Amino acid sequence: MAHRSALINVMVSAAMKASRGLRRDFGEVEHLQVSKKGPSDFVSVADRRAEKVLFEELHRARPDFGFLMEESGEVKGKRADVRFLIDPLDGTTNFLHSVPHFATTVAVEERGEIIAGVIYAPLTDELFWAERGVGAYLNDTRLRVSGRGKMDDALLATGIPFRGRDGHDAFRAELSEMMTSVAGVRRFGAATLDLAYVAAGRFDGFWESGLQPWDMAAGILLVREAGGYVTDMTGGQKMLERGDIIAANDRLHAPIERVIKRARRKLADA
Repeated sequence: MAHRSALINVMVSAAMKASRGLRRDFGEVEHLQVSKKGPSDFVSVADRRAEKVLFEELHRARPDFGFLMEESGEVKGKRADVRFLIDPLDGTTNFLHSVPHFATTVAVEERGEIIAGVIYAPLTDELFWAERGVGAYLNDTRLRVSGRGKMDDALLATGIPFRGRDGHDAFRAELSEMMTSVAGVRRFGAATLDLAYVAAGRFDGFWESGLQPWDMAAGILLVREAGGYVTDMTGGQKMLERGDIIAANDRLHAPIERVIKRARRKLADA
């Protein structure tokens, strides 16, 4: 059985407690489709309520840590060098439409490095977790990225810019180029789970732009601890600052990066 540190246990406990409310609320969303108030407000309340549970549980256990949260923003801690990055509900649109694919995620960033991460999918009861130097796990099973080395065998995941977000032209160029290079591309609507699935070998790679730090932090560590390679779109390590990411096994990362760069060059030259 995999050994979890005290920090991981705190994060897992908080994520599971917050997810209990989300699991209950998910069962109610479908009944709100015809209500006067509508499901959107209900989901927003569920999101904030889950974040409140996460904050309270984590702050009680680690009162000196700071926080960076999707709903409430940044809360400074007594320690300036360490903070939790949390997203109570990644996959909000899925949740809103009763699509059972969403997750709660918590990561710890210390001195600019992600040292621990948890991603919990409450409807499937899949707990992905990783700690720097310890490995990546699904529940108690050690994870490894896939061993595929050919682009034409690869199954990739991505995210599509939604209405009101920049980057539509760039994404269309990337997808057009990628579709002729790989076996398939999937868009499931939860970046945290996309990265967890790369770590588990379910996807061979993942790329997306326009993400927030809490969307990526735990997944970055999972992929790395599972033997994968993660960079931003330029090949650097500023994923959290830039908001873009490429994650894959070490054989496919470079080819995926080349396809994306080729697509962007063609777009620039058009």
